[in-house]
Parts: sequence; structure tokens; C-alpha cells
Amino acid sequence: MRPNTIRPIVLFAITASLAACAVPSALPAEQEQPAERVESLDPAEEVLNAGASPLAVISNAAVIVFREGLEAVIILAALLASLSRPEYRRFRRPLAAGAGLSLLATALTWLLTRQILLSFVWLGERLEAVVSLVAVAVLVLITNWFFHRTYWSDWMASMHQVKGRLLNAEVGQAIGLLLLGFTSVYREGFEMVLVLQALVLDAGLLVVLQGVAVGLLAVSVVGVLTFSLQKRLPYMHMLVLTGVLIGVVLVTMVGHTIHVMQEVAWVPTAPIQAISLPYWLGQWFGVYPTWQTLGGQLAAATFVIGSYYLAEGRKERQRKSRTVKAKAQPRQGIHVGGDTPEPLPDRVK
Repeated sequence: MRPNTIRPIVLFAITASLAACAVPSALPAEQEQPAERVESLDPAEEVLNAGASPLAVISNAAVIVFREGLEAVIILAALLASLSRPEYRRFRRPLAAGAGLSLLATALTWLLTRQILLSFVWLGERLEAVVSLVAVAVLVLITNWFFHRTYWSDWMASMHQVKGRLLNAEVGQAIGLLLLGFTSVYREGFEMVLVLQALVLDAGLLVVLQGVAVGLLAVSVVGVLTFSLQKRLPYMHMLVLTGVLIGVVLVTMVGHTIHVMQEVAWVPTAPIQAISLPYWLGQWFGVYPTWQTLGGQLAAATFVIGSYYLAEGRKERQRKSRTVKAKAQPRQGIHVGGDTPEPLPDRVK
């Protein structure tokens, strides 16, 4: 199964399973907690009162929108560039139309998701905990696929294979290219919507929309430079930079998610009495002085950095393997009377 097929299935499975687990845990609405449980949370009450900074949420939302938008621009630019020959230029319009329809579908997905979440508002902070878990799962997939470069190569190769089959087909080319443009961009929009919903539940709709506006403005600038002015930008460097920023967002959201789960008593709270962290660390980066939040963030950072070095190590091993195979291949030569082949002259090489 290809990575571009596995990814939506995994996202759907995570969303469905987490939502199914949350509803039974919320009934009945509010049960009286045992006295010893309440008393154990009293020392941690000050820790749990910290919230996210609105400016930090705006920054995170802008990074998420810009990262996903940048991926969409790069994919669409690569597909359009492959249709630059005069006989193929007429196929660029349905491809671009499909990308435009994906933007409308992303907006509709946002509205539909908002309505679904509003119907579960009775869950209170449990809803925020579930949606935050889904957002963290999506970010884990994004960071993992980003650092494993085989995803980009496989995804782009599959897009070009589909495009090649459509161009060689006798009928349905326009509809096929429209769907290709739609799916190549909508996937990024779908991921973006899932992550942003967690920020909305944490800081409110207006705060997140400010970050969305900043991210869309940055994506628009990249889009104009790429499609209208035909400027070649340092896309790989931009992907690396936004990948690092997404890693920071992941670590931050892990801290906030565990913090919310502590508030609904899904995760125990064990304050670290030996250290005193400044208040802004919790607001900006989700760093709270509890063993659970710091442990979760350490695990997330280890995953992001570890996946990067695993991918780099794999690439290095593949490079060495190709070099060894190239050296092990017998040199081609000219046979003289069945004896050992003589080396080819330099001019033939």
C-alpha cells in the first residue's frame, strides 16, 4: 500500500477511535470525585490554571497554515511545470481548477467540522482533550513523513504517474486532471483543519483566525512568486525551516494536550517541586512543571529528532550500498579470442 493511501486511512482511524473512546467516558456528565483524589490535585491546582498565550496560538496557527500551504504550492507547481510543453498546456487549466475547488472544499470541511464539534460541546474539556489528541497524531504523521524523504519522492512519483496515464488516455482527461489537482491540494487542507480545531478549542475562534490570516498571506506571497512571476524559490530550505517549526509546534501541543488531560483527570498530575518554571513557558511552549508534561514533550522531541537521523542514516546506507555495487560490477571490455577482456580505450569510455 502506498504512503499516500496509508496516510488518510491512519488519520481517519485515529479520529474515529479517539472520538469513540471519549463519549463513554463523559457519561454521566459530572460525577463526584473521591475525596482522596481531590486532595491529591490540590497541590497542583496552580499548575493547572496556566493557559496558552493568544500570541503563541496565533504563531502556531500561522506556522501550520504556511507549512501545509507551502506543500500544496510545491506539489501544484511541479505538476504544472510538467505540462509546460505546447501540446500539454491546455491540460493546465483543469489541473488548476481542481486545486481551486480543493480550497472551497477545505473551507466547507472547516465549517462541517465546527458544526460537529459544537454538537459535542456538552463534553466540555473532554472534547478539547480528544481533539487535541487527534491534532497531535496528525502532527506526528506530518513530522514523520517530512523527515522520511521517501514519502515526498513516492508521493510526487505517484502524482506524475497518474498524470502520465491521464495524458495517454483517450477520454476523461479533463475530469481526471481536475480530480488530480483537487486531491493533491485538499489533503493538505484536511490536515490543516484537523490541527486548527484543537487550537480553536484552546484559545477561541477569533484568535486562531488571526493566525490563519497571517499564514494565508505568506502562502499567497509564495504562490504569486511561483505561479505569476515564475520565480524559483529555495523550496527545500523553506521545507526544512517549516519542518523545524512544525516540530516546535508538535512539542508545544503535546504539552498543552497533556495539560488538558490532567484538567479532566485523564492523566495524573505530579508537580516537580524541585524546579520553578516561568509562567510564560507554559503559555508559549506548553512547558509545565509536571513529570507528565515534560516527559511527553521529551518523548515528542526525541521522536522528531530521532526520525530525522534514522532517515539520514538510511539514506547514507543506501548511498554506500549503491557505491559498493557499482565497484563490484565487472568492467565491460573487448574479448579477444575468449581470453580475459581487455579494458576499453579511454576515448570509448
